Order: sequence, then structure tokens, then C-alpha cells
Amino acid sequence: MSQLFTASPLRAAALAALSVAALPQSALATNGYFSHGYGVKSQAIAGVGIALPQDGLTAATNPAGTAFTGNRLDVGANLFKPSRGAEITGNSATLPDGNGGTFTTSLNGKYNGDGRELFLIPEFGYTRQIDPQLSVGLAVYGNGGMNTSYNTSPFQGFGVTQATKMNLEQLFISPSVAWKATPDHVFGAALNLAHQRFSMRGIQPFAGASASPLDVSDRGTDSSSGVGIRLGWIGQITPELRLGATWSSKIQGRFDKYKGLFAEQGGFDIPANYGMGLAWQPAQNWTLGLDYQVIELNDVKSVGNPLSQLTVQGQPLGSTNGPGFGWKDVKVVKLGVIHQLNDAWTLRAGYSHATQPIPKSETFLNILAPGVVQDHLTAGFTWKTSANSEWSAHYSHAFEKTVKGSGVIPANFGGGDANIRLKEDIIGVSYGWKF
Repeated sequence: MSQLFTASPLRAAALAALSVAALPQSALATNGYFSHGYGVKSQAIAGVGIALPQDGLTAATNPAGTAFTGNRLDVGANLFKPSRGAEITGNSATLPDGNGGTFTTSLNGKYNGDGRELFLIPEFGYTRQIDPQLSVGLAVYGNGGMNTSYNTSPFQGFGVTQATKMNLEQLFISPSVAWKATPDHVFGAALNLAHQRFSMRGIQPFAGASASPLDVSDRGTDSSSGVGIRLGWIGQITPELRLGATWSSKIQGRFDKYKGLFAEQGGFDIPANYGMGLAWQPAQNWTLGLDYQVIELNDVKSVGNPLSQLTVQGQPLGSTNGPGFGWKDVKVVKLGVIHQLNDAWTLRAGYSHATQPIPKSETFLNILAPGVVQDHLTAGFTWKTSANSEWSAHYSHAFEKTVKGSGVIPANFGGGDANIRLKEDIIGVSYGWKF
């Protein structure tokens, strides 16, 4: 393998990318259902990276950064541990008993969604400078996702005897190119090749509110692939100050097996997102980074449309412009600091705050997708073991957040309240090799 790396870094990069892409991608959820950052170094500073490229994963944040990292290969993995759950109160429903009579039941109770506790998320990055003006790269990473696994179903009172489980995964493969238009300004572009997988079990009671009742639950795993672009710019404004901007297009997606659950007959696009950032060196060996990001979740109908389109407008699940999860756009501010302690050690820390994607009026359906965390505290380091190799690590904590809904359960489901909660911990490590 060492001979392969020495003989052909590009061939080694391709093999590494294929090996990462072949691994089952696990679900995560931080800012909405997007990752809080890409690459272990960026994750250690709360995901800052629009004007502060650090490794081969830079194209996942801003493809213009491909011009700043030189010739390098980065391979890493994150171990992700979410803790999610729900509580239902005030619910009481009268249902037919199948024998011409009725019975009264309730969904009330506390439910633990941690049927699966740990997820492994690999990542890979490669950049190479072709000439003084042109650089290329390749990033392979998990863009985002969501997983809940209720071994005791929140809907058992309505006859669900199995576990209720939902899983969404998103894998991105992003080749990039960066062009240094002037000594101080770089423009970049990346092709976002996206693959999504989705599965749902144990929500049969929702079939009665669907335009396609047989395509709501227990249809196995469905997949969808799409293509988008990401554009970026980085400018050196002064010797100490660098600015950046990036934009990523919406990517079309569809889960036909679940056309009775998602609006637009199974539509599930990956939302557009954009951001601005700065990197400032106030003193030798110190760097401060600041990013502002917007994720346009509300523009995806199956995610952003409110459940009230079912209860008020009478539109069934899965219909054109039908009900969704009611998510709002997520706006994130990220702040990071880097201190080069000496030639071998670099220390990092960061904090980010995101707006709440799930309104209090939308907590019932989001028992399945409680992506409510807003605040992240992160820390990490890089240990340079030689002139060409280094190890990096980070720890990220998303503080527990609970969103309490009042009167959010539809009358035909027996009314009542639903509260959802989530907290997360992530540990990541990566190896970087410069050539």
C-alpha cells in the first residue's frame, strides 16, 4: 500500500474514496439534519470553514478552499451518539374494535428513541495543486440524516405491536476545482453527487390519512440519487483577514416506496444552502473563524409543509403540496479559535448556535424526526508526527433541547400534547498525509 501511495497519490485517493463510499453510511442530525461540520479539523471548531480551509474535506464546505490545502490526503471517521425521545400527554381516542363496537385508548407515555445508540460515519478528502492557478479535489462524506428507533412504539395504543423506526442517510461525493483568478482571489466549484436512503417502520395508523395508504410504512429501504453544484469564493482582503462565501443548489430526490408519506408523491429533495465566513489572525499562532450558514429546509415541501395542511385543509399525506414535518429554515452562527501551540501541536475549540427548525405546533409528527438541538460546544487538536503526516481529533457536544407542543395532536388521533427531545455527542479522528 505504501508503494501505491508513493507511486500514485491520485490512484490512492480513488481507492480510498471507493472504500469509504462502499461503507454503510450512518445517520446523524445536528444543524437541522445536516452535519455541523465536515472534516475533523472543521468539526473541532464547530464547523467553521467557509473562509478557513484546513484539510482535504474543504470542498464539502467551500470548493474554493481546495486551492489552499496543497497536496494532501485525509481519511477519518466519527462515532456519533444521539439521545432522543418523546412524551405524549392528554391523549384519548375512541376507535372501532372490529366487532361493530368501539374502545377507548391512549398514546400517553414517555418513549425512548435510542433503540440504536452508536453510528460510525466515515469521511475522506483529497486535494492536489495542478499548477499555481489550478487545484482539484475530492470529498466523500455524510451530509446529514436522521435516525429514531423506538423499541416501544409511541403508537402502540393504536395497535402498533412492532418497534417504530425511521432512518434517513445522505452520502455526498464531491469532486472540486479551484481557480486562483488573482493572487488574492480564488473561485471554486464542486459537483455534488448525492445518494439518499430511507426506511420507516411502525407508523401504520398514519395510513388512514394518506393518499396512498399502502406506501406509508414498512416498505423496506428506498434510495434516491441526484446531482447538484456548490460554488465558492475566498478572498485575501488584508494579510490578516480572509473572507469567503459559498452556495449549494437544491438536489432533487424521491422515495417512491414512501409516496404515501412524503408530499409530492414521495418527493424528498436535499435543500439548498448558503453561507459567508471570515478568518482573522489577530496575533501570531492564533486564528479566529466565523461562519454564518442558512439551510433552506422550508423550501422542501415534504419537510417544510405543516401538518395543518392535513388537519385544516384536508390534504392527505403524500399528496401534491401535501402535509410535511413543518420545519423552518435553519440559520447557524459558528465561531472557532485555533492556536498553534508549537511545531507539533495545534489546539482548536468552537461554539455554534442554530435557530430552532421545529416549531411548537409541529411536534407530533416530529416524534419520528426530533432534530431540535441548537447549541454545539467543540474542541480538538492536531498532532504533527512528521513533516508529512498528522493525526487530528475532535469532541463535539450538542446540548439537550426539548420542544414542548401544546394541542398538537389532531382530533382524529385523540388530541393532546407531544414533547420531543434530543442531545448528541460526537468523537472523531482522522489521519492526514501531505505529499
